[in-house]
This record gives sequence, C-alpha cells and structure tokens, in this order.
Amino acid sequence: MKKLLVWTAALGVLWLVPWGEVVAQTAGGATSPLAGQSLRGYTHMFVAYFIAWALIFGWVISIALRLGRLERNLKG
Repeated sequence: MKKLLVWTAALGVLWLVPWGEVVAQTAGGATSPLAGQSLRGYTHMFVAYFIAWALIFGWVISIALRLGRLERNLKG
C-alpha cells in the first residue's frame, strides 16, 4: 500500500510539469543568442543543487522512517 502511495505521488508530481512548455522551448532550434551559450561554467551550480535536493530528499525519508517507527511503537 505504501509503495502504491509513493508511486502515485511521484506520478502526480510528473503530471504537474508543463510538458507543452518544455517541448516548445526545445523546438525550433537556436533562434536567440542565449540559446547558443554553454552551461559548462555552471557545473558547480548543478552539483550544488543536486546535493541540496539529495539532502532534502534524505531528510524527508528520515522523517518518514522515524514516524513509521513511532507509530509501530505506539500500536504495541
């Protein structure tokens, strides 16, 4: 049951992504000067955001595990 809830939540988040806008931004080629720029200089930013999101995700998982343990202890 819990796995179903997790998968439903994950699919719900993906459903909220505006896919039409994502496709529209990638279609048509490089028509603006900004489209030809490279993001190689921002690698440290991508790594920092990845680490931040991983920490937040780990924190949420930790809270869920502790809450489950607490509920099991309270039940008996």
